[in-house]
Amino acid sequence: MENFGDKLYNAVSHTRMLLFTEGELANLTVIANNRFIELIEEEKDEPIKIDHPVGWRADNTPINSTNTYSKEELTSRYRFMSETKLPLDAIYRLVTITETLLNYIFKSVLIEFPGKIPSKRKIDASIALGADSIDSIKIDIVNSILNEIAYKSPKEYAEEFNKFVGINLLENPIFHRFIELKATRDIHIHNGGNANDIYISKAGPLARVKSGFYLPVSVQYFLQSYESCIQLTEILENELHKIWPSAEFIKYKESTKSKEKEQVIEENIEQVIEESQKKIEDSKSKE
Repeated sequence: MENFGDKLYNAVSHTRMLLFTEGELANLTVIANNRFIELIEEEKDEPIKIDHPVGWRADNTPINSTNTYSKEELTSRYRFMSETKLPLDAIYRLVTITETLLNYIFKSVLIEFPGKIPSKRKIDASIALGADSIDSIKIDIVNSILNEIAYKSPKEYAEEFNKFVGINLLENPIFHRFIELKATRDIHIHNGGNANDIYISKAGPLARVKSGFYLPVSVQYFLQSYESCIQLTEILENELHKIWPSAEFIKYKESTKSKEKEQVIEENIEQVIEESQKKIEDSKSKE
């Protein structure tokens, strides 16, 4: 039977798999675009015509259009997709996936342990009178708390997370990288990618440009951010296990240690074989 620790571990593990998928799909997209660029360069005819749907009719048939490109134009489009659009779209997903996990943990803890909710917390009479059960009232209260916290600064959110969940995110440099990532995402959504004083305030010493300058998002930045989000899930996994032990987490760790041990043994065997072969070759050369 799944206990609370297992429930949180499974949520973190699922999130990490979603992040892995983002990294894999980004990599596959870059490879596909590079291959298509090679095909464009091999193409003898120019200009190049490409048919594609631009809409959908009421009778469920596509509305097609044809665009004509020079080799240089089409190549630049694919490079733009790989080098600019892909990393920008990908960081949106990284932030959304990671934020969803943090909010899930927050909500799960408050629902599982309603005693953590301040006793003076007020609710609308309409919610209490229209509720089907005490549990539905509890969920409404928790949702209102999460809604309020969502509008707080990253630092204030982390302080509330520590107060209710018991994990001090601000102690870890990885979380500060996530704060900068989230601030970058917000700038590209709300300010056209140009950093402002709000970004500088949120990012703090990790701010990558000064206020008024364009905030770049490259493939390298995406990969660094991807790694930070993966590391944050590992931090949460370990810290949650300290508070709410998970049998499934222990099983996973034991399995990982076993695989690492097998890998070390295999590497040692390979090294011994290589050294033996080298000695044999050296002895033959001396003969």
